[in-house]
This record gives sequence, structure tokens and C-alpha cells, in this order.
Amino acid sequence: MSSALPESPGARHSPAAERNKQPMLEALQALLPPRGRALEIASGSGQHIAHFAAGLPGWHWLASDPSPEARASIAAWWPQGPAALALDVQDADWGLPAGHLPLDLIHCANMLHIAPSSSAKGLFQGASRHLAKTGLLTVYGPFVVPGEPTAPSNLAFDAELRSRNPAWGLRQLDQVLACAQDAGLRLRERIGMPANNLLLVWERQP
Repeated sequence: MSSALPESPGARHSPAAERNKQPMLEALQALLPPRGRALEIASGSGQHIAHFAAGLPGWHWLASDPSPEARASIAAWWPQGPAALALDVQDADWGLPAGHLPLDLIHCANMLHIAPSSSAKGLFQGASRHLAKTGLLTVYGPFVVPGEPTAPSNLAFDAELRSRNPAWGLRQLDQVLACAQDAGLRLRERIGMPANNLLLVWERQP
């Protein structure tokens, strides 16, 4: 699968997305059945979803991002996919097409630390509304884990984010877990990923 930048003026290129797309895909391949319906939250440049759609060919994907510039980039990276949704997790109505519901997977990477803390509640409440009974929510990114040392690179990243926007910053994992529990989701698996990131896997509480 080529990582060359599409020949489109709307295409963005994220070096971080290029680095982490393959480890993330491999984790999803190990977690997921051969086919299903998936939604990516905050698809950003579109590099991730283009890679996932190629690596999980039995899955039907929808991309989303509230930014028009991001949606243009998604279309450049993934021209064969459906148009990305202008979805904000804090909206009460995500505007998902009925034919794509319920969802077997909602995937969200690198969003919670560059969004207000209320976005976590929106993400989990939306997942509770739209996931199938056996569906999964996967969330990727850096977190602060109480009782465990935080990598110096993550501490520096957190300080840099907060200097840009006081509402941003790495989220405390225990607070995120409590938010998910309030929405009826429980943590099924915590997977260590490269560069001090985690892939957190939630399922519905029984």
C-alpha cells in the first residue's frame, strides 16, 4: 500500500499518521472479525482510513471530521470511499446513514487531547447510541495513567498542547474510564502501542 501523497491540492500529510497507521491497522486486524461496519471519528488527513480500508477489505468504512479542510483531504487520500461526514462528537445527532447502522466498530485516534474534555462524554454517549450489541469502540492516543510513570515525551507534549489551548492536554485515564462507564461501556482491553501511546478497547457492559 503506497504512502505517497495523492496528487491533489486538498491532500494533507501527517508524518505522525504515516508512522502509526500500520501498528494501528495490525492491532485492529487482530481484534476484529473479517467484516463489519465501521466509523472513524476525527479522520483528520485521511491517511488512517485509507490504510484501514485497504487492510480490512471486508469492512465498510465511514470517515468523519468537522473540518471542511480535513474532509477535502480525506477525499484526496480515499477517493473511492463515501463522502466524509461533518460529524462533531458533541452533537446530539451524529447524522449517520441508517444503512450503516448499527456500527460494529467506532475508531477514534488522537482526538481527546486536542479537544475540550467534554468531547470524551460526546464520544462515549454517541458510541452507546450507535454501537451494535457486540460492537467495539477503539480509542488511540497518549494518556496519563495514575500510578504509572508518564514518559517525558508525553509530559512535554502535554505542556505544549496546554500552551496552545488551555482546554487541550493529555487525559487522565481514570477520568476517561469513568466517562465511558457512565455511558454503559467497559474497558475490554488496553494495548500498548509505539511512541508511548495506548489503544483502548471498549465494549458494552453486560
